[in-house]
Amino acid sequence: MEETKIDREAMGRLAKALVFIRGADDPTTVALKAAAESGSERDIKKARTLFLKLKPGDRRAALTMLAD
Repeated sequence: MEETKIDREAMGRLAKALVFIRGADDPTTVALKAAAESGSERDIKKARTLFLKLKPGDRRAALTMLAD
């Protein structure tokens, strides 16, 4: 299965959604903000890993907020 690529703009929007869901100090939120700002492969990989470790409901809620 091919990994889904998320561009920097989408990561920034995802970080904003997670601020609402999990708070600004949540490690996943912080990692997504950093990845959106830097665009470095290392930051992106860390943010993706942390996002995938979230509870399915939190992931779904954040992605639903992006779709709206």
